[in-house]
Amino acid sequence: MKIGMMVDSYKPYVSGITNYIETNKRHLELAGHEVFVFTFGDVEYKDSEPRVIHSRGVPLSDSGFYLSTRYSPAAKKLLQSMDIIHVHHPFLSGRLALKYSRSPQIPIVFTNHTRYDLYAQAYLPMMPEEMSQGLLQAYMPSFCEAVDLVIAPSAGMEKVLRQLNVTGNIAVVPNGVDLKNFYEAKPFSRAELGYKEDDILLIYAGRLAPEKNLPFLLKSFAGVAQTLPNVHLLLIGSGIQQFEEETRNLVVELELTQRVRFTGRIAYDELPAYLAMGNIFVTASITEVHPLSVIEAMGAGLPVMGVQSVGVSDTVQDEVTGLLSTHDLPAFTAKLTRLCLDPNLRAQMGESAREASSAYAIERTTSLMLEHYEKLKREYKPRKGNWAVRLQRLMDNFDK
Repeated sequence: MKIGMMVDSYKPYVSGITNYIETNKRHLELAGHEVFVFTFGDVEYKDSEPRVIHSRGVPLSDSGFYLSTRYSPAAKKLLQSMDIIHVHHPFLSGRLALKYSRSPQIPIVFTNHTRYDLYAQAYLPMMPEEMSQGLLQAYMPSFCEAVDLVIAPSAGMEKVLRQLNVTGNIAVVPNGVDLKNFYEAKPFSRAELGYKEDDILLIYAGRLAPEKNLPFLLKSFAGVAQTLPNVHLLLIGSGIQQFEEETRNLVVELELTQRVRFTGRIAYDELPAYLAMGNIFVTASITEVHPLSVIEAMGAGLPVMGVQSVGVSDTVQDEVTGLLSTHDLPAFTAKLTRLCLDPNLRAQMGESAREASSAYAIERTTSLMLEHYEKLKREYKPRKGNWAVRLQRLMDNFDK
């Protein structure tokens, strides 16, 4: 089977979606399928990964995203030879998926990876919440109706889509993680990084970006640090330059420069060793759909401290694989302090977290996705009677 993955951004941009697509692609290829990634970006960028097709786009500041309304003729021709198209963003890539796939009658799968309602609030804080919600309710139902299968990575995300008035069939399939390296991870030497063996090391891994709620996390950590002199926080990752600078400035304002360390961007294959060095994985994000960083930490045997929200609550079982708090600073700080003070609880939850992570193994989730691909390909019926499809075919002819 020839499978086309369509994404708005891909390597060298790093994100949970990028890591998942790369991992899923590799396991689909091991199963004997040809998988292509279609994206926008620097057409001169060279990567060791085969079958990644870049079309030119306009860079959006230093975000790692490129804007474009079309693929190159060669990319379009190749895309239209696929058996299945799997699109991972609904706006740029999503519209192109509909535009390019309907004439050759290729089934489209769409995975909703992102809480776009909460992202709008993080990046466009001046926009009223009702406006961003209204725009999504106007767009998402029609888009989801136009594709052939909608995938939600978690049950919580399915509920969000239903609240946006998406009425069609939604299949829940988790985004998988290649857990082998996390299960077998050997920790980096604490001494080489300036930590003592009896230090309590909290680890955050992910983008340094507004939607990750890092000011909340840092303020909570400041409260814990006042109580416990041997607690430290390691922030793994990078992000938008301006926000990263603001985060570093906040660390200074909170007088945490001796307790908080930034690694910057690291190679993904180093992440398991960093996680294995820690005691607790921490996140205050409430915008997750299916937090791969949380699953990776669980695979490395870390208990998780998080906020009750879609994605995190779907993944972490409160009082079993970690602790969940309301989005309230004193409550979060109190629970985090409790976890820091109780090494036996950390060990018990860490073991439970490692066991629970197996539900998200890439081997299992890839198998589930393949079942959907094969059924869709077998039962696909072109939408000949849909006027929007006929109009799109007409427009597509003008675009040749």
